[in-house]
Amino acid sequence: MGFVSVVPSATAPGTDPAVDPAVRSLLAGAVDVARTALVELGEGGIGAYLGVTFENEYAATHRFAAELPGYRGWQWAVVVAAVPGSDHVTLSELVLLPGPDSLIAPAWVPWNERIRPGDLGPGDLLAPVPDDPRLVPGYVQSGDPEVDETALEIGLGRKQVMSLEGRLEDAQRWYEGDYGPNSEMAKAAPSTCGLCGFYLPLAGSLRAAFGVCGNELAADGHVVHAEYGCGAHSDTTLPTGAGSPQYSAYDDAAVEIVEIPRARTESNSTEKNESAKNGSPASDPAENGAPAEKTTSDEEDSAELSDATEKNDVTEKNDATGQTD
Repeated sequence: MGFVSVVPSATAPGTDPAVDPAVRSLLAGAVDVARTALVELGEGGIGAYLGVTFENEYAATHRFAAELPGYRGWQWAVVVAAVPGSDHVTLSELVLLPGPDSLIAPAWVPWNERIRPGDLGPGDLLAPVPDDPRLVPGYVQSGDPEVDETALEIGLGRKQVMSLEGRLEDAQRWYEGDYGPNSEMAKAAPSTCGLCGFYLPLAGSLRAAFGVCGNELAADGHVVHAEYGCGAHSDTTLPTGAGSPQYSAYDDAAVEIVEIPRARTESNSTEKNESAKNGSPASDPAENGAPAEKTTSDEEDSAELSDATEKNDVTEKNDATGQTD
């Protein structure tokens, strides 16, 4: 925010050196008159006095800093005027103006230059600009052999058709876009759209390089370059072994591990071999006083048989005497 000082009459650009100095002094001294006018305006935000500039020999502008929210660096400007021989000034104009370091809106841009692809919504109307170089009258040859030949054969045509310049712009934009040969998807693709069964070539001169994708799981409905490609190519084959396994994986944690003890014969054989190595015969469990497993089993069987016999004898005696237990 710069300070604007009073410009002397002898050096003021565009002024007459012969101007009445009394008028200039009267104009320069009207600071209080200018501030009072701003106060009566009722907008508020009147800051420090910044100085005066002379518009001509009869008018001057007094400036004050504007302390209004959203108007950083702006200035209040009060224009006063006076004529030779006058003893007072007249208020001509009060206005809020941007200063040298103020925040101002960007330069206005016409709507047709601001609109971008994707801005058009349902119900919106977008007319082509006058004399659009992309369009030519239908009776003028467009440069597309198929269009021109068909129009000449039937004697009819559309009111306007795409010009050569328009088609070249489209081709360049599509080539450099997301569905062109230099996109990341195309670089990683196994093949190109020109060899894909879902590729629908365009008509006319653009047929050689562009078509429309007909695969709903790929670039469905988009214009694609013939050298573009993706992983959904009609000739794509999955690698061997792909997909889910037919059976579940074997879970080792679900297996119960059971330890099987060694057979008795193996233990005895081992003991005999060790005894033979030491020079002493293998000891028999019966000789060492330890009861054999078979003997113990026979004794248990004999005891059970004796108990059963005693019970039978008691039962027979009771039956003979007619007594019951």
